[in-house]
Amino acid sequence: MQALWLENKQLQYRTDLPIPKPLHGEALVRVELAGICATDLELVKGYYPYTGILGHEFVGKIVEAPERIGERVVGEINVTCGKCETCLRKIPSHCKHRTVLGIHNRHGAFAEYLCLPLKNLLPVPATIPNETAVFTEPLAAALEIQAQIKINPTDHVLIVGAGRLGQLIAQTIVLTGCHLQVIARYEKQRQLLAKNKIASFDEKSIQTHTFDIVIEATGSQEGFKIARKAVRPRGTIILKSTYKGEMLINFSTLVVDEITLLGSRCGAFAPALRLLEKKLIKPQMLIDDCFPLDKALQAFERAQQQGVFKVLISP
Repeated sequence: MQALWLENKQLQYRTDLPIPKPLHGEALVRVELAGICATDLELVKGYYPYTGILGHEFVGKIVEAPERIGERVVGEINVTCGKCETCLRKIPSHCKHRTVLGIHNRHGAFAEYLCLPLKNLLPVPATIPNETAVFTEPLAAALEIQAQIKINPTDHVLIVGAGRLGQLIAQTIVLTGCHLQVIARYEKQRQLLAKNKIASFDEKSIQTHTFDIVIEATGSQEGFKIARKAVRPRGTIILKSTYKGEMLINFSTLVVDEITLLGSRCGAFAPALRLLEKKLIKPQMLIDDCFPLDKALQAFERAQQQGVFKVLISP
């Protein structure tokens, strides 16, 4: 089997890996399309120790499973035990024994095949093409913000960062009718936002202590500083990034201004699929390139280039 393998912060294209064998309750899925995201790029840099096949954004077809063969699916990436304290409290994404597709103790989607439990696999409506369905996982992550905090039409909301995830977050937040603005560093980012009638501006034009909710989606110390500068007293900063290493934060000012910090990670797939089916979200405009699996190393080089949005891999 062909696959993209990560080990000791080195990527390798390999053709010698066995096709995985599904365990009881799992399905074997043939990957049709997979997307490179910021987490994949950070894993290569070593933000979290991982050895194995990368990739967690995918759409594919079930080729081995009871009664579901041929079904086109996307897959929730957290594989949980269902028995630990957090699972029983109905927060399975924090399962103490979880594996995570292409991130933690489970081979991922940059391969010809992958395995996931049947309960993790959701059917893709026929009206959603692969090029749209492959965005289900990051769109679900974007929607998790609204599962965690209510955004009212009267709220002033700022998104710091207009990259891959920032663009999807913007498309979901604008549906709330709030006063939304996005800090976008590059002209291409501003053009994509404008197509969705979303206001954007340069970080130099930021208004201090103005916004009720600030969503930080850059994954950088600089992005957090901007978010802290923008949020009003008793406002909320939502951290929608994977940060490498430690960050220097002045906690005294957070206490004095009574700022709420909210981490946000994975989300449910079903709401994301409904938005895609209704065409309320338009992720296809984020696709910059697509590479065959045997050119996956070049795909990563492309994804690392400044200003590039989504790069796809097609096994």
